[in-house]
Amino acid sequence: MKLASLFSGGKDSTFAIYLAEKQGHEISCLLSVFPKSDESHLLHYPNLKWTKLQSESMKIPQLIAESNSDETDNELFQLEKLLQNAKEQFGIEGLVHGGIKSKFQYEKFESLCSKLHLTAITPLWNLEPIQYMNDLVDSNFEFILTTVTSDGLDDSWLGKVITKNDIEILQKHSEKYGFNLNFEGGEAETFVINCPMFLHSIKIKEFKKTWDGYRGRFEIVDAGLDFHA
Repeated sequence: MKLASLFSGGKDSTFAIYLAEKQGHEISCLLSVFPKSDESHLLHYPNLKWTKLQSESMKIPQLIAESNSDETDNELFQLEKLLQNAKEQFGIEGLVHGGIKSKFQYEKFESLCSKLHLTAITPLWNLEPIQYMNDLVDSNFEFILTTVTSDGLDDSWLGKVITKNDIEILQKHSEKYGFNLNFEGGEAETFVINCPMFLHSIKIKEFKKTWDGYRGRFEIVDAGLDFHA
């Protein structure tokens, strides 16, 4: 099936593409809606502009829209327009997204797909958290944390490439502090710098960290594709 992918550049949307392709689907385009701010309940915010590098590395074209409001209805309206464009340009038959447990996201995307006569594909839905995190690393996904907003996560995690050992530590912290190990509740955001679908990894050349004692952000200031790796 020819699919569009709702794409933020994080581990979930990227791994969803990986699994969908393994299921035999063709990812025709990436759809990225840039929310107005980090207050969005539906979309990921940090470092979205660098998804253009991931798009280039995967050789999958990207369609972009910008939301002028943090209201979910406005973001869905922008996504609907992107999906219409994707149907016209690429003949897509469905949408793949990286939802895991969020019924809010699941229902919104299912409703939108139904309206547009598209099939919603959710390869990560209800995956067991620790198994999923280990599957990411076992599948050679390299991703960093770009925001943290939770007890148990300090600024040392910002910009860190997550390893198997880190997953063990994160699991213990999630049990102690009660946050979602997959970060689907916004406890952290991620950005994929390399994976099997990338022809070239992403090299971060310059970054800026901010930390207020509870929440922090790793902002990519300059980056490019590593053609020499």
